[in-house]
Amino acid sequence: MLPTTARRRTPHTHDPADRHDRDDPRVGAASGPGRPSGRLPAGRRRSRRERRAGSAGRHLHAGRITYAVLTVFTLGSLFPLVWTAVAASRTNQRLAETPPPFWFGGNLFANLRTAWVDANMGKALLNTVFVAGTIALSTVLFATLAGYAFAKLRFRAKNALLLTVIGTMMVPPQLSVVPLFMAVAELEWTNQLQAVVLPMLVSAFGVFFMRQYLVNALPTELIEAARVDGAHSLRVVWHVVFPVARPAMAVLGMLTFVLAWNEFFWPIIALTQDNPTVQVALTGLGRGYIPDESVIMAGALLGTLPLLLAFTLFGKQIVGGVMQGAVKG
Repeated sequence: MLPTTARRRTPHTHDPADRHDRDDPRVGAASGPGRPSGRLPAGRRRSRRERRAGSAGRHLHAGRITYAVLTVFTLGSLFPLVWTAVAASRTNQRLAETPPPFWFGGNLFANLRTAWVDANMGKALLNTVFVAGTIALSTVLFATLAGYAFAKLRFRAKNALLLTVIGTMMVPPQLSVVPLFMAVAELEWTNQLQAVVLPMLVSAFGVFFMRQYLVNALPTELIEAARVDGAHSLRVVWHVVFPVARPAMAVLGMLTFVLAWNEFFWPIIALTQDNPTVQVALTGLGRGYIPDESVIMAGALLGTLPLLLAFTLFGKQIVGGVMQGAVKG
């Protein structure tokens, strides 16, 4: 066997194209040991996957048309809130004039004070926070548990029960008002908050929403691995299901809280002005021969401000939870 220095070396053939690539600083920066030179053979075009991978690191810049469209939609979505504040700052006589006012007046705080006293808005806000918060928490909890069961567990009549849950979404809630009120009256819960909370502790939409999310977001192998490690069912739910379902739980909680806050049909039947929610309290402002529209708008503004405050404080957490569910890997 010949020594290493005496081994025959394979002659290297010089290609003019390689020399051109080595002289090009752009190709040299992109290529290196184990890296492709970035050039394609003659007659071959880049595939869609290669073009997508090449543009993955680029920053997308919006054009003027995009900014114009977003500005129009933003102003359109803010107009009802701004108009409510403008109307709440005017008098009833000024609102009846033509053209209506389009800028703020000087009666905002006086109308807010009148609405706060006449509608018993302090108690109404406390009641609504309790009702909406309880309904949101219970819906998120029960819907996540039921959605996990429908998505990953095996039991008899699973598909039939799921179809039954989905079928309840097609029944108008007005059909159940009479038997529901009879049950509430039998339990002597009229004009009490539990009459509004208990019928809404869980929703069919929440169960279906969480089931659809957990089917793809929760790997079955992760549950099996936890069971192999000795975790019982409650521990699997707490340490595996809840962390994975957190983004969907945040979205469901936000939607449920807003819907419960704005619920009007059943609370106006079960409650009175002595123990109202916000929507029930606002009905007391429109009474009289000539309703004061400015005071009504002031009450609507008072009922909207807590929602705006909640979105301002927890908006980043909600969006961050949603984005965690949108990123894989």
